[in-house]
Amino acid sequence: MTIYNYIALKNAKDIVKGKVEASDLREARESIRKLGFIPTKVYEEKSKDDAKEQVKNIPRGQVKKLGLQDRMDFTSTLQILAQSGIPIIESLLFIENDAAKLKVRLVARELRRQIMQGATFADTIAKYPNQFGQIYIGLVKAGEDSGELEKTLQRLLELLTKEANIRGKVIGTLMYPMFVIVLAIIIVLVMLMFVFPVFKEMFDGMGKELPWITATLMSAGIFLKTYWFFVPIILGSIFGTCAFLMSWQPSKRKIDDISLKIPLLTDLIQFSNFANFIAVMQVAYDAGVPIIECLYLANMTLTNHTLKTKIETATLKVQQGQHLSVALRSTKVMPKMILFMIATGEQSGRLGDMLLQATSYIDKKLDAIIDTMTKMIEPIMLIVIGGIVMVLALALYLPLFNSYMQD
Repeated sequence: MTIYNYIALKNAKDIVKGKVEASDLREARESIRKLGFIPTKVYEEKSKDDAKEQVKNIPRGQVKKLGLQDRMDFTSTLQILAQSGIPIIESLLFIENDAAKLKVRLVARELRRQIMQGATFADTIAKYPNQFGQIYIGLVKAGEDSGELEKTLQRLLELLTKEANIRGKVIGTLMYPMFVIVLAIIIVLVMLMFVFPVFKEMFDGMGKELPWITATLMSAGIFLKTYWFFVPIILGSIFGTCAFLMSWQPSKRKIDDISLKIPLLTDLIQFSNFANFIAVMQVAYDAGVPIIECLYLANMTLTNHTLKTKIETATLKVQQGQHLSVALRSTKVMPKMILFMIATGEQSGRLGDMLLQATSYIDKKLDAIIDTMTKMIEPIMLIVIGGIVMVLALALYLPLFNSYMQD
């Protein structure tokens, strides 16, 4: 008999999860139905021995890059086990055997293997910057050096959770306009390729010259319908060009600079960048990392090239002996309230507390900006869709209006 995990519907609305024992998949589904549930997903449960064997069969040294959620899961498990007083090697062995994802188990295996050979945890993860990132590595090293690895793992988990929340907020804000743009492209293509060619014979029968907008869209529609295979090529070229421009450093720097001059978008970029920046600074500072290294670690979180360059300049000034608040103020890119909090923290000797307050302030400000942008995007998208519909309607009906006027 085999154990099957299932996800099913109870009373046609509530989602339930569980396990049943059956000889095959069909019998498992029947058993679930007998329980009064409607099965939506049924799959065989892999045993721990299978998971161990899967990890063993992969050669050592093969470690894939960890995503944000993978790092959160790894850090969360490690922090809970460390808090329970379980040694790092045993904690990694547990993750190696029981983590949900194979790549997390592989990372745990490699880390455990090297630690057993005499390396420290910080030195071991430092060999995998692609898997963990320099910020993670720097904070773990600081926590291990200070003897507060458990607290550092908790801070790292909070930091990763915050990063995930910010990313989710920004992506959520951009999802609606992206959906509308894709929908608009589909509508335009359908109208050009299937609707406009139908009207061609009728317009030709009028024997009159078509308005330029109708003639242009009609020609485009006939071309796209005849050479339909150009549609994915054109769309792919457009998206590919956009992706190239966003990744090619000269164009990315120019885009980053221009985006900081657009009202409201400037606030979104600044606060989303500085939310991670200040959070990393606060965690690193509480972990006992020197202020210069705090700035270097925090600067790695900045995605806007213009902001990153200016903060690098400020870091050099701090390294030369200038106060942190003065150096950051000279960049003219950091919000004034954050600068005031940092200056107050420096003067009172409570910089860590003020950085924590600054983090809370940025979170509230970012929520307000995203809420405002969401409210603004909806009418803008309606105007865009309305404009597209108006152009298409004019192109179709202008020849008819002209014919009636002349008759």
